[in-house]
Amino acid sequence: MSIQEQLTALFLQALPTAALVLILYFFLRAHFFRPIERVLAERAARTQGARQAAEAAEAQAAAKVKEYQEALKKARAVIYSEQEAARKAALEERAALVRDTRNRANERIREAKERIAGEVSAARRQIEEESQSIAGEIVRALLERTGPRPGGRPA
Repeated sequence: MSIQEQLTALFLQALPTAALVLILYFFLRAHFFRPIERVLAERAARTQGARQAAEAAEAQAAAKVKEYQEALKKARAVIYSEQEAARKAALEERAALVRDTRNRANERIREAKERIAGEVSAARRQIEEESQSIAGEIVRALLERTGPRPGGRPA
């Protein structure tokens, strides 16, 4: 037997095995690999969809966080302005109270000065009146002590 005859015999013996392998390949491709590829493609699509949904949710959450921070910033600004207005009102009220108290104190001081000035003038009048009567009494007392002198003059 020559090499060519041996190769032909070997090829003829391997032909049913090759045919079975080809049949098995097409069978597995049709019934096994295509459904797996379909499942894998569906899974990839779902994964991609889930990623896109997650990215959208993340973007939406970031927008909500930004919106929340802006609202918080505005609320803080409003609170600070209200606190500043309340502080100014309290300072104005305090200044008004101090001004009123100062005015009342100045009024009391003015009234006290007027009263004291009135008392001083009344005391002066009284002193002047009493000084004249005391001076008269002193003169009388001196005249009574020394008695009348001859010639009608007191000493």
